[in-house]
Amino acid sequence: MSKLRLAAEDITAGYGESDILEKLNFEVPAGKVTAIVGANACGKSTLLRTLSRLLTPRSGRVMLDGKAIHKMPTKALARRLGLLPQSPLAPEGITVADLVSRGRHPHQGTFGGWTKADDEAIATALETTKTDTLADRAVDELSGGQRQRVWIAMVLAQQTDMLLLDEPTTFLDISHQVEVLDLLTDLNRKNNTTIVMVLHDLNLAARYADHLVAMRAGKLHIAGSPEEVLTEAMVRDVFALESRIISDPVSGRPMMVPIGRHYSNSDR
Repeated sequence: MSKLRLAAEDITAGYGESDILEKLNFEVPAGKVTAIVGANACGKSTLLRTLSRLLTPRSGRVMLDGKAIHKMPTKALARRLGLLPQSPLAPEGITVADLVSRGRHPHQGTFGGWTKADDEAIATALETTKTDTLADRAVDELSGGQRQRVWIAMVLAQQTDMLLLDEPTTFLDISHQVEVLDLLTDLNRKNNTTIVMVLHDLNLAARYADHLVAMRAGKLHIAGSPEEVLTEAMVRDVFALESRIISDPVSGRPMMVPIGRHYSNSDR
């Protein structure tokens, strides 16, 4: 896959009369896994929605390979950029195969016409996400982890070079969180797919991301490698939490241990 350049240039965006992002600049590292972290209401999802054209900035612009995405035809953008929003909703009773096939819509011509390439893309997406055995089942009958993999399969069927995912592990138990993040890492390593995701778990973000972005009050507080970003100072500034940073015994990446009011070394 080719490497796309996606960048927010001096964007201000929000809802109603409130601005959430203020004159924010951000470029997505091509071919990397980027995780965006931060406290609730800091602007993480607003940034992702603006990058994906779900939200139009009040000022500034989002550029994809030198073109303003808000001026691009919808299908042309969807062939290059895949989005998995928070808590997506599937039509009642739709099967897994039917939902995943909707990922091929951007590739259909004016007069439709299903091709062998469409069948192959769907089969590959189902196999990659290990949902091929679920193809004939109704989506609303599946577990949370299965449904999330099906949604990812639909986005994969678009065959885009870049995926934006808003909290892809929310509401999943830890085993399914790891399963989803392993899948996204596989896509990045095998296909060079650029991944940008909003995550709540700092330690999973540090383990899986090549590039970590911490947001605070609608601005980028710090960005860089997990080692550069996940520090005691960042956790204090962004989350108002005292912590200790240790080495993750599995990945060797930094790992955050929170300090509460009731437990410390002096209690032992």
